[in-house]
Amino acid sequence: MPDLARDHLIVALDVSNLDAAREIVTELNELIVYYKVGPHLFESGLIDFIEELIAKDKHVFLDFKSVDIGDTMRRMASRVANLGVEFLTVMGTAATIRAAKEGLEGAQYPKILVVTVLTDHDEEDIQREYGAGKTIKQLVIDRANTAADAGADGVICSPNEVAEVRRAVPRPGFLVVTPGVRPEWSDTDDQKRTATPGDAIGAHADFLVVGRPIIRAANKREAAERILAEMQSVIDAQQLRRAVG
Repeated sequence: MPDLARDHLIVALDVSNLDAAREIVTELNELIVYYKVGPHLFESGLIDFIEELIAKDKHVFLDFKSVDIGDTMRRMASRVANLGVEFLTVMGTAATIRAAKEGLEGAQYPKILVVTVLTDHDEEDIQREYGAGKTIKQLVIDRANTAADAGADGVICSPNEVAEVRRAVPRPGFLVVTPGVRPEWSDTDDQKRTATPGDAIGAHADFLVVGRPIIRAANKREAAERILAEMQSVIDAQQLRRAVG
């Protein structure tokens, strides 16, 4: 089992109900230790399911992309902290980010991750919304800098912007988490800014979020193993380069 790689892969449980999510967790068993849950599973029993995952030594990424007034953000972050969730996504201004951090009252978790630009957006979408002078990469960089200045623990961006975020925010420990990861053997679906697992890890993303290539596969475990193997090969190459200087 590629142990190092599995510490960098988050499987998105983007399925329609908790029973389906539990079946995926059971099939993947010890292979996957990080799971993302979000609006797809917004139903009665979600908190119980999160607690089940944590009881099984799984790490939970709660992806509701929350944005609201400061008091609401503080209360929401405080409640999530009590659940033992490891990552929480937020959107919005620096004030929104700071409020979420304040709600943790010094707790180490969840790590606050700020969404930059969704992976189903392309340059045409951004120019239509923000004007002809704005590019995706510049918008991602601007939002990454805002996140870092407001005390966020990291950002969510596509694999295509990882290197730019690393240059823009050289802060040690600042996390870059990337969805939009698609192996060469899978469909891109509605994602517009994608890269392979190997390319995303090669760009020094901390975590890769993969949903449909795994959860819609006939053999989910085999799909996850293929992705982990690709990631591990790049990690091994990176370690070798560091070793030889």
